[in-house]
Amino acid sequence: MNIKLVMGLVGLVALLAFLAPPLLKLKSLPLTLVVLIGVAMAAYEFIEHVSGKEE
Repeated sequence: MNIKLVMGLVGLVALLAFLAPPLLKLKSLPLTLVVLIGVAMAAYEFIEHVSGKEE
């Protein structure tokens, strides 16, 4: 497996593990939306980096 792929997935899992406890404890809709937007941005950056579409 490609090292960029493995390290990117580890980073995404670490991000989710870091952000999950406040979401589960607070259960606030605005906080959930902000976290989901941040995770979506991180996932998009990961896909762009792995596919090699950077300039």
